[in-house]
Amino acid sequence: MRRGLKGGKGDGGAGSGSAGGGRRGRVVAVLVGVAAAVALTGCSGLGYEENICGDGEYPVLAVGDTGSACVTNGEEPPKGMARYPEGKEPKKVDDKWDTYWRTHMLDKDGNVVEAP
Repeated sequence: MRRGLKGGKGDGGAGSGSAGGGRRGRVVAVLVGVAAAVALTGCSGLGYEENICGDGEYPVLAVGDTGSACVTNGEEPPKGMARYPEGKEPKKVDDKWDTYWRTHMLDKDGNVVEAP
């Protein structure tokens, strides 16, 4: 009985021209590469945005300071705090208004001014 080399075109055996298992090996290599890219970029394509306040709360800001807090819906802001001006409330961490209020504040007269 004559024994020859196993393999023909595309079966991943000897003679197929692929040391990595043919098509299956290439698919695995691509998937591993994609997984590594996602891990190394911090999943930047799968963004996560954190809310400023939890459900049932609204944000308030400190008067004369850049501080902020969250207050239960239906309650008034505590002393020394005020509601954000309408349309300028931060909703998500690092959104337009969250970053704006890091450098701006309300003075004691309710005017928006740059923070010192």
